[in-house]
Order: sequence, then structure tokens, then C-alpha cells
Amino acid sequence: MLRRAGKGIDRLARSMMGDRKANFAVMTALSAPVALALAAVAIDEASIYTERREAQAMVDLAAITAASNINNVNTAVVTTLTDNGMPGVVVQASGQTIAPATGKTVVTVTQGRYASSTANVSQRFQAGVTPYNAVRVTLAKIPNRYFASSLIPTPVIGTQATASMTPLATFSVGSRLLSVNGGILNALLSGLLGGNISLSVMDYNGLISADVSVLSFISALATQLNITAGTYSDVLASKATVGQIATAMANVPGLGNTAKVALQTIASKSTSTVKIPLSSLVDLGSVGSLGLGQQPSGLGVDASAMGMLTAAAVLANGTNQAAIDLGATIPGLLSTKLSIAIGEPMQSSPWLAIDGIGTVVRTAQTRIKVAATVGGAGGNVGGGITLVSVNLPLHVEVAYAEAKLTDISCPTGPDSIKVTLSARPGVVEAHLADSSSSGFADFTKPESFSDTEVAKVSLLINLLSVTGSAAFEMANNAPTALTFNKADIDAKTIKTVSTQNLTQSLTTSLITDLSLTTNLLGLPLLNLNTLLSTVRPAVVALLNGVAAPVDELVYNLLGALGVRVGQADVRVTGATCGRAVLVQ
Repeated sequence: MLRRAGKGIDRLARSMMGDRKANFAVMTALSAPVALALAAVAIDEASIYTERREAQAMVDLAAITAASNINNVNTAVVTTLTDNGMPGVVVQASGQTIAPATGKTVVTVTQGRYASSTANVSQRFQAGVTPYNAVRVTLAKIPNRYFASSLIPTPVIGTQATASMTPLATFSVGSRLLSVNGGILNALLSGLLGGNISLSVMDYNGLISADVSVLSFISALATQLNITAGTYSDVLASKATVGQIATAMANVPGLGNTAKVALQTIASKSTSTVKIPLSSLVDLGSVGSLGLGQQPSGLGVDASAMGMLTAAAVLANGTNQAAIDLGATIPGLLSTKLSIAIGEPMQSSPWLAIDGIGTVVRTAQTRIKVAATVGGAGGNVGGGITLVSVNLPLHVEVAYAEAKLTDISCPTGPDSIKVTLSARPGVVEAHLADSSSSGFADFTKPESFSDTEVAKVSLLINLLSVTGSAAFEMANNAPTALTFNKADIDAKTIKTVSTQNLTQSLTTSLITDLSLTTNLLGLPLLNLNTLLSTVRPAVVALLNGVAAPVDELVYNLLGALGVRVGQADVRVTGATCGRAVLVQ
């Protein structure tokens, strides 16, 4: 019985194996669940891939928008993502952990500073470092699942983007010279550059009113230095004489004929062979990476021809002294001798800069010594007292003035651009006193002062010496904010920060505080009150009579050197908020 059953099954199996009809339907039925599962996974994976790409595009856009609105980054990110269909956007604060869920998109927005010069890509974005110029946006969300949610775990889409926007401004400090004394300027430039500079007041006015394109100037200088290719920074990495600098400025297109001839004259007369590092004169920042002849989009790069010339002359002079003998050319003075010492500007603080927030420009520290003999001496002042001579030993020191770029913003577009600088005028110290000549040009330590001979008087047959000294200081403890709008920038307006309470003439202030004593054969005569009460008014009257021209002399000298007593002059000649771009 069993044998017959076994044979029946065997016949059935052979029959089925021999008959291949309807096998495809059977196999399809058996494999359909697997195929459907694989199709579900493939569809969901393709959907997730597409959703991840869309999320990355939206995060890129959000980062760019946030970098363009650096002071309101969270709102910019949320608005951008929401407007592009991202559901339930929630900003995760620092130190907070929010788990993404269906219908909820979690983003982290981090402000920081991006430095493209850093070699290591992972270190270029520095979170939390101010001033901010970049934003990093990180997004996490649960993707949509259609068929395979029960087959494979639900993933979390994570994307990230970093965008940076570098606003730039062209600004300088100490760029004003209001009054011109051709003789003083000629003597000053001759002392700083060597040779015999002889220009007219009209020539100097032409230089003062002229602006030059800095990039065209650098291109012209590259030709002189035989630099035929490369970037602006390549040229600024080299050195040039003031004669070469003046010639390059004269070759800038669009310069007025008067200024052009004046620069050519200075170039031909200058005998100084000192080559100055051009990077100490101009800092182009990121603009320096452009090739010679290229122009940055939307950024003006202009500078004062006179300011650049005198800044170059100061750099060429270094800490050397310039001695000028003006003779009797100053009204009320029988003789006038000047000594000028100029300190080297601080490193990384050029006279003109094109860069972003945090950049600083400075003037050089300057010392001026005026040794003058006052006219009008020799008269009888009463009581048998005759003034034999009256001297004015004036010392003025102006520490560097500085301006720091603190903010550039475009609230509603390029026409609303605002540039804010923090400016501080240099501390001014003045003395009517004697000083050691050996320390005059040593800016590493302050000068020391002592009583000086202010006048010699004749009393009957005795020759007496009147000695004394006075000191005066002006300073601002805190910087002052200056804001330039588009109209100020287009007009290249100069704005000034002044030391507080600058209400008196510099020389008059010193004379008012002058303390006098008398000496006979080197011994002080402290009890001759009558003599002092007679001599002092006469001496003070003579000194006050020359206070105004001496002040004008000092102001002209400092103005020509790009600094002013108790003031910092700042101007912005170009600015752009830039364009936000994705960075690595």
C-alpha cells in the first residue's frame, strides 16, 4: 500500500516537472512581497536623497541670507526656511538640545568670523569670534517616509552651510591741510627728502585738492619697479623711494595738471635714496589679491595726493631729525630754527587702509622744537631795567592719532550704507623749557625738561638771567564714534575728533603758566620781587605778541605731516557691504 502511494507521488512530481505551464505566475507570486519591499525602500531612499538635496539648497540660502543680515541672523534663517516650505522651523539655542521630529525642523545658527587666509579649512570659521562676518547654519529634520517606514529605521537628515560677507571700507587718518605756507612746506619737504624743494602755494593747493586712484597708482609704480605681472599685494611687498612714489602718482590718469607738475618737480628734486616698505603706506586687505589693472566691484579706492606724499616722506625719514632754519621770516621773530623728529608708525597700522571691521590706521608720533629769538627786546621797561634778549624755546609732541573701523552696515541696500569709525586724537604735550637734544629723536622714552633762559635783562651794570618753564597737555581718554553715510563717502567728507576743552592758543596757554626766576652769576635771586614784577609783564607781553604766528607755524608743520594739535582728521573714500557667499 505504501509502495503504491510512493509511486503515485513520484509520478505526480515527474508530471509537474515535465509540465512547465503557469510556472511564471507561481514564481511571481512567491517573489512579489520581496520585490514590493525593495521597491518601497528604493522609493523612500530616492525621496530622502531628493529631500536632503533640497534641504542643503535651503540651508545654503539661509546661510547667505543670515550673513547678509549679520545682526539679525535668527530671523533671517527662520524666514528663509519657512518661505521655502520647510515645516516647523525651530532655532536651537547654544547649550540646548532639541530632537527633530516629524513636522519639526531644528536649526542651529552660529555667528563667527571667517578667515580665508587660514591654511587649515576646518579652522577658518571661528565660532563666536568678533567682529562677526560669517554665519554657520546647521539643520536637522526627519524626512518624509512613504512605504518603507516599517522596514528600515527612520533616518535624520543633517545638513550644514557657512556663508561669509566681508564689508570693506577705504579710510585714512590725518588727511587735512587747511592753510598753506609755501615756505614752510618747501623747507619741511627739503628737510625730509633732501634736495631743494621749491613749490608755490598754488602748487601745494593743487596737491591738497587732488585725489589719486590708489590702484592706478600701484599699477604705475609696478611699471617703475619692473613688476610686469602679479597682484597689487605683490607690488606692496616691495620698496620704493619717495621719488618713485611721486612719479607714479604723477602718472595716474585724471590727475590735474598743477598737481601732476608739482609731483614731477618733487620727484626730480628729491635726493633721498631711502626705500620705504610700501605695505607701511597702504594696506589693501583682500583687494590686494586682485591682479594688476583689476578693480573691486562697488568700492572706491582714492587717496589724497598731498596726504600720500607727506606720509611717504615721513616713512622715508624714519626717526631721523629734520633741521630747518627759517631766519626772520616769521613776524615778530628775529630768528627761527626748527627741529622735527618723526617716529616710525606702529606696525600693521598704515596711513591708508582698505579692509574690514577691526582695521586700524594711525599717524606717526611727532616732535617739534622751536628755538626762536623774539623781536622787540632792547627796550627800557622802567626802573633802569632793559631787556637784552627774549627767547621762545617751544617743544611740542603729538602722539599718534588713530581711527578704527568698527562697523559697516547696509540696512536697506547699498544706498543706505553706513560706516562707523572710532577715532582718538593724539595726546598733545607742550613745554616752554629746555631739553636734552640727545633724547629728542628717541621715541622709546619721554623727553626730560628743565628751566630754560627765557630772557636776559640789564639792571644798571649787572646782567641778569630770567629763567623759567611751563607745561601744557591735552588728551582724550576715550575714542569718539564717527559715522559716514553714502553722501559723506561720495563727497569724501573729512570729519574731525577734537580734544576736549581746546579753547586757548597753545603758546598763549604756556605763557600764561610761565614761572620765572632771576639769576645773577648763576645764583637765583628769589627776593627781588620788584624786579620780577617789572620784568615779567614785559617778557609776557613780548611772548604773547608772537603767540599767534608761532601757533600758525606749529599748526602748519603738523598739518603738513598729517597730524594736528588735539585733533584727528578721518575720511572714508569708499565702502561696500560686500556680497554674501558660501565658504568652506
